[in-house]
Amino acid sequence: MEPKDYVIIKIEGEYATLSDMETREELFIAMALLPPGCDVGTKLHYEMLEYEIVE
Repeated sequence: MEPKDYVIIKIEGEYATLSDMETREELFIAMALLPPGCDVGTKLHYEMLEYEIVE
């Protein structure tokens, strides 16, 4: 999978909804797979099966 940038648009319990910053497609993912400190509005970069927070 190619590198992608996302923003967290919603958190419901243990799951987050991410929006692809380029295509606006939504992705539903477990919070356990995201780095600590994520909240609504957090921008993430996905690459090599790993998410990292970006400023």
